Amino acid sequence: MKQITIILSLFSFVSVSAQIPSTLLVGGTAHLGTDSIIQNAVIGIKEGKIILVATTSSAFNKADYAEVINTTGKHIYPGIIAPNSTLGLTEIEAVRATNDSREVGSVLPNVRSLIAYNTDSKVIPTVRSNGVLMAQVVPRGGLVSGTSSVLMLDGWNWEDAAYKADDGIHINWPRMQTRKFLDEDNTELGPFEKNKEYIKQVEELKKLVTEAKAYSESGLQSEKNLRLEAMKGIFNGSQAVFIHADYIKEIIEAVNFAKQNGFKRIAVVGGKDSWMITDFLRENNVAVMLSRVHDLPQRAEEDVDLPYKLPYLLHKAGILFCLNNEGDMEAMGARNLPFMAGTAAAYGLTKEQALKAITLNAAKILGIDKTAGSIEVGKDATLFISSGDALDMRTNNVERAYIKGKSIELNNDQKALYEKYKAKYGLK
Repeated sequence: MKQITIILSLFSFVSVSAQIPSTLLVGGTAHLGTDSIIQNAVIGIKEGKIILVATTSSAFNKADYAEVINTTGKHIYPGIIAPNSTLGLTEIEAVRATNDSREVGSVLPNVRSLIAYNTDSKVIPTVRSNGVLMAQVVPRGGLVSGTSSVLMLDGWNWEDAAYKADDGIHINWPRMQTRKFLDEDNTELGPFEKNKEYIKQVEELKKLVTEAKAYSESGLQSEKNLRLEAMKGIFNGSQAVFIHADYIKEIIEAVNFAKQNGFKRIAVVGGKDSWMITDFLRENNVAVMLSRVHDLPQRAEEDVDLPYKLPYLLHKAGILFCLNNEGDMEAMGARNLPFMAGTAAAYGLTKEQALKAITLNAAKILGIDKTAGSIEVGKDATLFISSGDALDMRTNNVERAYIKGKSIELNNDQKALYEKYKAKYGLK
Protein backbone atom coordinates (compact mmCIF):
# COMPACT_ATOMS: atom_id res chain seq x y z
CA MET A 1 0.00 0.00 0.00
CA LYS A 2 1.42 3.27 -1.06
CA GLN A 3 1.44 6.10 1.37
CA ILE A 4 0.72 9.47 -0.10
CA THR A 5 2.02 12.44 1.79
CA ILE A 6 0.43 15.80 1.18
CA ILE A 7 2.48 18.78 2.14
CA LEU A 8 0.54 21.97 2.82
CA SER A 9 2.28 25.27 2.41
CA LEU A 10 1.06 27.99 4.67
CA PHE A 11 0.93 31.42 3.26
CA SER A 12 0.58 34.53 5.33
CA PHE A 13 -1.59 37.09 3.62
CA VAL A 14 -0.51 40.62 4.14
CA SER A 15 -2.79 43.49 3.27
CA VAL A 16 -0.81 45.97 1.26
CA SER A 17 -2.27 49.35 0.45
CA ALA A 18 -2.12 50.12 -3.23
CA GLN A 19 0.24 52.93 -3.95
CA ILE A 20 -1.61 55.95 -5.31
CA PRO A 21 0.44 57.58 -8.08
CA SER A 22 1.04 61.32 -7.96
CA THR A 23 -0.99 63.11 -10.64
CA LEU A 24 -0.85 66.50 -12.30
CA LEU A 25 -3.86 67.90 -14.17
CA VAL A 26 -2.84 70.62 -16.61
CA GLY A 27 -4.79 73.10 -18.71
CA GLY A 28 -8.45 72.59 -17.76
CA THR A 29 -11.05 74.94 -16.32
CA ALA A 30 -11.19 74.25 -12.57
CA HIS A 31 -14.50 74.93 -10.79
CA LEU A 32 -13.28 75.01 -7.21
CA GLY A 33 -16.64 74.71 -5.45
CA THR A 34 -15.97 77.97 -3.60
CA ASP A 35 -17.66 80.28 -6.17
CA SER A 36 -14.28 80.58 -7.92
CA ILE A 37 -13.06 79.40 -11.33
CA ILE A 38 -9.47 79.03 -12.54
CA GLN A 39 -8.86 79.01 -16.28
CA ASN A 40 -5.84 77.04 -17.53
CA ALA A 41 -5.59 75.40 -14.15
CA VAL A 42 -2.86 73.21 -12.74
CA ILE A 43 -3.87 70.80 -9.99
CA GLY A 44 -1.29 68.62 -8.27
CA ILE A 45 -2.19 65.46 -6.35
CA LYS A 46 0.13 63.48 -4.08
CA GLU A 47 -0.66 60.78 -1.52
CA GLY A 48 -4.37 61.39 -1.99
CA LYS A 49 -4.17 65.11 -1.19
CA ILE A 50 -4.32 68.23 -3.31
CA ILE A 51 -0.93 69.90 -3.01
CA LEU A 52 -1.16 72.47 -5.81
CA VAL A 53 -3.93 74.66 -7.23
CA ALA A 54 -2.58 77.27 -9.64
CA THR A 55 -2.52 78.36 -13.27
CA THR A 56 -0.25 77.19 -16.08
CA SER A 57 1.60 80.49 -15.82
CA SER A 58 2.80 79.51 -12.33
CA ALA A 59 6.02 77.63 -11.63
CA PHE A 60 5.58 73.86 -11.42
CA ASN A 61 7.63 70.81 -12.35
CA LYS A 62 5.95 68.02 -14.31
CA ALA A 63 8.81 65.71 -13.42
CA ASP A 64 7.60 65.69 -9.80
CA TYR A 65 4.53 63.68 -10.82
CA ALA A 66 4.20 60.10 -12.01
CA GLU A 67 1.25 60.95 -14.27
CA VAL A 68 0.58 64.18 -16.16
CA ILE A 69 -2.88 64.57 -17.73
CA ASN A 70 -3.70 67.21 -20.29
CA THR A 71 -7.14 68.60 -19.43
CA THR A 72 -7.18 71.45 -21.95
CA GLY A 73 -10.75 72.22 -23.05
CA LYS A 74 -12.20 70.18 -20.18
CA HIS A 75 -13.71 71.00 -16.80
CA ILE A 76 -12.54 69.88 -13.36
CA TYR A 77 -15.01 69.74 -10.47
CA PRO A 78 -14.93 68.69 -6.82
CA GLY A 79 -16.69 65.38 -6.24
CA ILE A 80 -20.44 65.81 -5.84
CA ILE A 81 -21.88 64.81 -2.45
CA ALA A 82 -25.32 63.16 -2.19
CA PRO A 83 -26.76 63.90 1.27
CA ASN A 84 -29.78 62.11 2.77
CA SER A 85 -29.47 59.14 0.45
CA THR A 86 -30.24 55.40 0.58
CA LEU A 87 -27.38 54.51 -1.78
CA GLY A 88 -26.00 51.12 -0.85
CA LEU A 89 -29.11 50.29 1.18
CA THR A 90 -31.60 50.08 -1.69
CA GLU A 91 -31.14 48.17 -4.93
CA ILE A 92 -34.56 47.69 -6.60
CA GLU A 93 -37.32 49.59 -4.80
CA ALA A 94 -40.04 47.26 -6.09
CA VAL A 95 -38.25 44.16 -4.77
CA ARG A 96 -38.50 44.15 -0.99
CA ALA A 97 -35.68 41.66 -0.49
CA THR A 98 -33.20 44.16 -1.99
CA ASN A 99 -34.16 46.99 0.39
CA ASP A 100 -32.34 47.34 3.70
CA SER A 101 -33.10 50.95 4.60
CA ARG A 102 -35.65 50.35 7.38
CA GLU A 103 -35.77 48.41 10.63
CA VAL A 104 -38.84 47.28 12.56
CA GLY A 105 -39.77 49.80 15.24
CA SER A 106 -40.33 53.53 15.66
CA VAL A 107 -37.50 54.83 17.86
CA LEU A 108 -34.17 53.39 16.71
CA PRO A 109 -31.26 55.86 17.16
CA ASN A 110 -28.85 52.92 17.51
CA VAL A 111 -29.56 51.60 14.00
CA ARG A 112 -26.43 52.32 11.93
CA SER A 113 -26.61 52.68 8.17
CA LEU A 114 -22.83 52.22 7.99
CA ILE A 115 -22.74 48.48 8.64
CA ALA A 116 -25.62 47.82 6.22
CA TYR A 117 -23.94 49.64 3.32
CA ASN A 118 -23.42 47.34 0.34
CA THR A 119 -20.34 48.28 -1.67
CA ASP A 120 -21.31 45.73 -4.35
CA SER A 121 -24.53 47.57 -5.23
CA LYS A 122 -25.04 47.88 -8.99
CA VAL A 123 -26.55 51.33 -8.43
CA ILE A 124 -23.38 52.91 -7.05
CA PRO A 125 -21.34 52.78 -10.29
CA THR A 126 -24.19 54.40 -12.26
CA VAL A 127 -24.33 57.27 -9.77
CA ARG A 128 -20.54 57.60 -9.73
CA SER A 129 -20.52 57.98 -13.52
CA ASN A 130 -22.11 61.43 -13.16
CA GLY A 131 -19.53 62.73 -10.70
CA VAL A 132 -21.30 61.81 -7.44
CA LEU A 133 -18.38 60.46 -5.43
CA MET A 134 -19.58 60.66 -1.82
CA ALA A 135 -22.90 60.13 -0.06
CA GLN A 136 -24.49 60.48 3.33
CA VAL A 137 -26.24 57.12 3.71
CA VAL A 138 -29.37 57.41 5.84
CA PRO A 139 -31.81 54.88 7.34
CA ARG A 140 -35.54 55.49 6.88
CA GLY A 141 -38.79 55.13 8.82
CA GLY A 142 -40.19 55.71 12.31
CA LEU A 143 -39.85 58.74 14.57
CA VAL A 144 -36.10 58.26 14.95
CA SER A 145 -34.73 56.40 11.93
CA GLY A 146 -31.21 55.86 13.21
CA THR A 147 -27.68 57.07 12.59
CA SER A 148 -26.28 58.02 9.18
CA SER A 149 -22.69 57.92 7.94
CA VAL A 150 -20.79 59.64 5.13
CA LEU A 151 -19.25 57.17 2.70
CA MET A 152 -17.00 57.29 -0.34
CA LEU A 153 -18.53 55.58 -3.37
CA ASP A 154 -15.61 53.20 -3.70
CA GLY A 155 -14.25 50.38 -1.58
CA TRP A 156 -14.29 46.62 -1.05
CA ASN A 157 -16.45 46.87 2.07
CA TRP A 158 -18.05 49.42 4.36
CA GLU A 159 -14.86 49.78 6.38
CA ASP A 160 -13.01 50.85 3.23
CA ALA A 161 -15.79 53.21 2.16
CA ALA A 162 -16.37 54.95 5.51
CA TYR A 163 -15.44 58.64 5.45
CA LYS A 164 -17.25 59.93 8.55
CA ALA A 165 -18.86 57.25 10.66
CA ASP A 166 -22.09 57.98 12.55
CA ASP A 167 -22.24 61.64 11.56
CA GLY A 168 -25.78 62.31 12.81
CA ILE A 169 -29.13 61.17 14.17
CA HIS A 170 -32.24 61.43 11.96
CA ILE A 171 -35.56 62.49 13.48
CA ASN A 172 -38.77 62.45 11.43
CA TRP A 173 -40.80 65.22 13.04
CA PRO A 174 -44.47 64.14 13.30
CA ARG A 175 -46.83 65.58 10.71
CA MET A 176 -49.50 67.90 12.07
CA GLN A 177 -51.75 66.99 9.17
CA THR A 178 -51.94 63.81 7.14
CA ARG A 179 -53.50 62.76 3.84
CA LYS A 180 -54.76 59.37 2.75
CA PHE A 181 -55.19 57.86 -0.69
CA LEU A 182 -58.81 57.57 -1.80
CA ASP A 183 -58.33 54.69 -4.22
CA GLU A 184 -56.74 51.24 -4.20
CA ASP A 185 -54.12 52.26 -6.77
CA ASN A 186 -52.81 55.05 -4.50
CA THR A 187 -53.16 57.68 -7.19
CA GLU A 188 -55.75 60.10 -5.75
CA LEU A 189 -55.01 61.88 -2.49
CA GLY A 190 -57.79 62.97 -0.19
CA PRO A 191 -58.04 66.18 1.87
CA PHE A 192 -55.71 67.05 4.74
CA GLU A 193 -56.82 65.79 8.14
CA LYS A 194 -55.53 66.56 11.62
CA ASN A 195 -53.00 64.03 12.88
CA LYS A 196 -54.65 62.73 16.06
CA GLU A 197 -51.39 61.10 17.14
CA TYR A 198 -49.30 64.28 16.88
CA ILE A 199 -49.13 65.17 20.59
CA LYS A 200 -48.48 61.55 21.56
CA GLN A 201 -45.63 61.28 19.03
CA VAL A 202 -44.02 64.54 20.18
CA GLU A 203 -44.23 63.38 23.80
CA GLU A 204 -42.50 60.15 22.81
CA LEU A 205 -39.65 62.17 21.32
CA LYS A 206 -39.44 64.37 24.42
CA LYS A 207 -39.21 61.32 26.67
CA LEU A 208 -36.45 59.79 24.57
CA VAL A 209 -34.38 63.00 24.50
CA THR A 210 -34.84 63.58 28.25
CA GLU A 211 -33.59 60.08 28.99
CA ALA A 212 -30.69 60.44 26.51
CA LYS A 213 -29.62 63.75 28.04
CA ALA A 214 -29.68 62.35 31.59
CA TYR A 215 -27.77 59.28 30.42
CA SER A 216 -25.18 61.44 28.68
CA GLU A 217 -24.63 63.67 31.70
CA SER A 218 -24.58 60.99 34.39
CA GLY A 219 -21.49 59.03 33.32
CA LEU A 220 -22.39 56.36 35.90
CA GLN A 221 -23.79 53.66 33.64
CA SER A 222 -23.00 50.14 34.83
CA GLU A 223 -24.48 48.80 31.62
CA LYS A 224 -24.67 50.42 28.22
CA ASN A 225 -28.07 51.37 26.86
CA LEU A 226 -27.52 51.14 23.10
CA ARG A 227 -30.37 53.53 22.18
CA LEU A 228 -29.21 56.23 24.57
CA GLU A 229 -25.52 55.62 23.93
CA ALA A 230 -26.09 56.34 20.23
CA MET A 231 -27.43 59.83 21.07
CA LYS A 232 -24.61 61.10 23.29
CA GLY A 233 -22.94 62.94 20.42
CA ILE A 234 -25.88 65.28 19.78
CA PHE A 235 -25.30 66.98 23.12
CA ASN A 236 -21.55 67.56 22.76
CA GLY A 237 -21.63 68.52 19.07
CA SER A 238 -19.79 65.48 17.71
CA GLN A 239 -22.98 64.49 15.89
CA ALA A 240 -25.58 66.58 14.09
CA VAL A 241 -29.34 66.25 14.41
CA PHE A 242 -31.10 66.03 11.06
CA ILE A 243 -34.78 66.87 11.48
CA HIS A 244 -36.98 65.81 8.57
CA ALA A 245 -39.80 68.35 8.23
CA ASP A 246 -41.43 70.32 5.42
CA TYR A 247 -44.20 72.59 6.72
CA ILE A 248 -43.76 75.91 8.57
CA LYS A 249 -45.27 74.99 11.93
CA GLU A 250 -43.52 71.64 11.99
CA ILE A 251 -40.13 73.20 11.20
CA ILE A 252 -40.57 75.88 13.89
CA GLU A 253 -41.66 73.38 16.55
CA ALA A 254 -38.87 70.98 15.64
CA VAL A 255 -36.15 73.67 15.79
CA ASN A 256 -37.47 75.04 19.09
CA PHE A 257 -37.50 71.49 20.47
CA ALA A 258 -33.89 70.99 19.36
CA LYS A 259 -32.76 74.29 20.90
CA GLN A 260 -34.55 73.64 24.19
CA ASN A 261 -32.79 70.31 24.52
CA GLY A 262 -29.31 71.66 23.81
CA PHE A 263 -28.63 70.08 20.42
CA LYS A 264 -25.42 71.68 19.16
CA ARG A 265 -25.76 71.16 15.38
CA ILE A 266 -29.13 71.20 13.62
CA ALA A 267 -30.19 70.82 10.01
CA VAL A 268 -33.68 70.62 8.55
CA VAL A 269 -34.10 67.96 5.87
CA GLY A 270 -36.82 68.59 3.26
CA GLY A 271 -37.69 72.15 4.19
CA LYS A 272 -40.17 72.86 1.41
CA ASP A 273 -41.59 75.78 3.40
CA SER A 274 -38.18 76.97 4.61
CA TRP A 275 -38.20 79.96 2.25
CA MET A 276 -41.07 81.46 4.29
CA ILE A 277 -39.18 81.44 7.61
CA THR A 278 -35.64 82.35 6.61
CA ASP A 279 -35.27 84.92 9.44
CA PHE A 280 -36.13 82.24 12.00
CA LEU A 281 -33.69 79.76 10.46
CA ARG A 282 -30.89 82.31 10.26
CA GLU A 283 -31.39 83.44 13.87
CA ASN A 284 -31.17 79.83 15.06
CA ASN A 285 -28.23 78.94 12.78
CA VAL A 286 -30.16 76.13 11.09
CA ALA A 287 -29.01 74.70 7.76
CA VAL A 288 -31.37 73.16 5.21
CA MET A 289 -30.99 69.99 3.13
CA LEU A 290 -33.46 71.06 0.49
CA SER A 291 -35.81 68.52 -1.10
CA ARG A 292 -35.34 67.60 -4.74
CA VAL A 293 -36.02 70.60 -6.96
CA HIS A 294 -37.39 68.44 -9.78
CA ASP A 295 -40.77 68.29 -8.09
CA LEU A 296 -44.20 69.89 -7.98
CA PRO A 297 -45.20 72.55 -5.43
CA GLN A 298 -47.00 71.41 -2.28
CA ARG A 299 -50.04 73.65 -2.67
CA ALA A 300 -52.29 74.38 -5.63
CA GLU A 301 -51.92 78.15 -5.16
CA GLU A 302 -48.10 78.11 -5.30
CA ASP A 303 -46.09 78.93 -8.42
CA VAL A 304 -45.58 75.83 -10.51
CA ASP A 305 -41.85 76.54 -10.66
CA LEU A 306 -41.47 77.24 -6.92
CA PRO A 307 -39.35 74.12 -6.27
CA TYR A 308 -36.91 75.32 -8.96
CA LYS A 309 -36.62 78.72 -7.25
CA LEU A 310 -36.20 77.50 -3.67
CA PRO A 311 -32.38 77.29 -3.80
CA TYR A 312 -32.17 80.91 -4.95
CA LEU A 313 -34.64 82.07 -2.28
CA LEU A 314 -32.58 80.43 0.46
CA HIS A 315 -29.30 81.72 -0.99
CA LYS A 316 -30.68 85.26 -1.18
CA ALA A 317 -31.71 85.03 2.48
CA GLY A 318 -28.25 83.86 3.57
CA ILE A 319 -29.28 80.34 4.60
CA LEU A 320 -26.71 77.54 4.36
CA PHE A 321 -28.36 74.87 2.20
CA CYS A 322 -27.61 71.92 -0.02
CA LEU A 323 -29.67 69.73 -2.36
CA ASN A 324 -30.83 66.16 -1.80
CA ASN A 325 -32.87 63.66 -3.81
CA GLU A 326 -35.19 62.02 -1.28
CA GLY A 327 -38.30 60.43 -2.80
CA ASP A 328 -39.14 57.81 -5.39
CA MET A 329 -36.10 56.06 -6.89
CA GLU A 330 -33.89 58.21 -4.68
CA ALA A 331 -30.83 55.94 -4.70
CA MET A 332 -30.39 55.72 -8.45
CA GLY A 333 -31.82 59.23 -8.88
CA ALA A 334 -28.84 60.61 -6.94
CA ARG A 335 -27.00 60.69 -10.27
CA ASN A 336 -29.32 63.57 -11.24
CA LEU A 337 -28.03 65.84 -8.46
CA PRO A 338 -25.79 67.83 -10.85
CA PHE A 339 -28.77 68.42 -13.14
CA MET A 340 -30.92 69.58 -10.22
CA ALA A 341 -28.18 72.09 -9.48
CA GLY A 342 -28.32 73.06 -13.16
CA THR A 343 -32.06 73.73 -12.83
CA ALA A 344 -31.37 75.90 -9.76
CA ALA A 345 -28.83 77.81 -11.87
CA ALA A 346 -31.53 78.47 -14.46
CA TYR A 347 -33.78 79.92 -11.74
CA GLY A 348 -31.59 82.48 -10.01
CA LEU A 349 -28.32 80.97 -8.84
CA THR A 350 -25.08 81.35 -10.76
CA LYS A 351 -23.51 78.13 -12.03
CA GLU A 352 -20.83 78.27 -9.34
CA GLN A 353 -23.38 78.88 -6.57
CA ALA A 354 -25.38 75.92 -7.84
CA LEU A 355 -22.24 73.75 -7.85
CA LYS A 356 -21.53 74.82 -4.29
CA ALA A 357 -24.98 73.55 -3.27
CA ILE A 358 -23.94 69.98 -4.12
CA THR A 359 -20.31 70.18 -3.01
CA LEU A 360 -18.95 72.57 -0.37
CA ASN A 361 -22.31 73.46 1.19
CA ALA A 362 -23.14 69.79 1.59
CA ALA A 363 -19.72 69.20 3.12
CA LYS A 364 -20.27 72.01 5.63
CA ILE A 365 -23.65 70.65 6.72
CA LEU A 366 -22.16 67.15 7.09
CA GLY A 367 -19.14 68.47 8.99
CA ILE A 368 -16.52 67.28 6.47
CA ASP A 369 -15.65 70.62 4.84
CA LYS A 370 -12.11 70.66 6.25
CA THR A 371 -11.17 67.77 3.98
CA ALA A 372 -13.85 67.58 1.27
CA GLY A 373 -16.26 69.60 -0.85
CA SER A 374 -13.91 71.82 -2.82
CA ILE A 375 -10.65 71.87 -4.77
CA GLU A 376 -8.26 73.48 -2.30
CA VAL A 377 -4.72 72.75 -1.18
CA GLY A 378 -4.65 70.35 1.75
CA LYS A 379 -8.00 68.73 1.03
CA ASP A 380 -8.58 65.18 -0.16
CA ALA A 381 -8.24 64.83 -3.93
CA THR A 382 -11.85 63.82 -4.56
CA LEU A 383 -12.70 65.33 -7.93
CA PHE A 384 -13.64 64.53 -11.52
CA ILE A 385 -12.96 65.68 -15.08
CA SER A 386 -15.82 66.26 -17.53
CA SER A 387 -15.54 67.08 -21.21
CA GLY A 388 -18.62 69.29 -20.84
CA ASP A 389 -20.62 71.25 -18.29
CA ALA A 390 -21.28 68.89 -15.36
CA LEU A 391 -24.55 70.67 -14.52
CA ASP A 392 -25.94 70.27 -18.03
CA MET A 393 -27.38 66.83 -18.83
CA ARG A 394 -26.71 67.38 -22.55
CA THR A 395 -22.98 67.88 -22.23
CA ASN A 396 -21.98 66.29 -18.91
CA ASN A 397 -19.50 63.51 -19.71
CA VAL A 398 -17.33 62.38 -16.82
CA GLU A 399 -14.08 61.00 -18.27
CA ARG A 400 -12.01 60.57 -15.12
CA ALA A 401 -12.77 60.58 -11.41
CA TYR A 402 -10.62 60.40 -8.30
CA ILE A 403 -11.50 59.60 -4.70
CA LYS A 404 -8.68 60.54 -2.31
CA GLY A 405 -6.36 60.62 -5.30
CA LYS A 406 -7.25 57.11 -6.46
CA SER A 407 -8.50 56.80 -10.05
CA ILE A 408 -12.02 55.34 -10.04
CA GLU A 409 -13.57 52.92 -12.51
CA LEU A 410 -16.40 54.65 -14.39
CA ASN A 411 -17.91 51.68 -16.22
CA ASN A 412 -21.26 50.31 -15.09
CA ASP A 413 -23.96 47.86 -16.18
CA GLN A 414 -25.91 50.49 -18.08
CA LYS A 415 -22.88 51.45 -20.15
CA ALA A 416 -22.19 47.76 -20.82
CA LEU A 417 -25.75 47.23 -22.09
CA TYR A 418 -25.49 50.35 -24.23
CA GLU A 419 -22.34 49.02 -25.91
CA LYS A 420 -23.86 45.55 -26.26
CA TYR A 421 -26.94 46.73 -28.13
CA LYS A 422 -25.01 49.24 -30.22
CA ALA A 423 -23.02 46.28 -31.49
CA LYS A 424 -26.13 44.15 -31.98
CA TYR A 425 -27.84 46.71 -34.20
CA GLY A 426 -24.72 47.64 -36.16
CA LEU A 427 -24.29 51.10 -34.63
CA LYS A 428 -20.76 50.37 -33.52
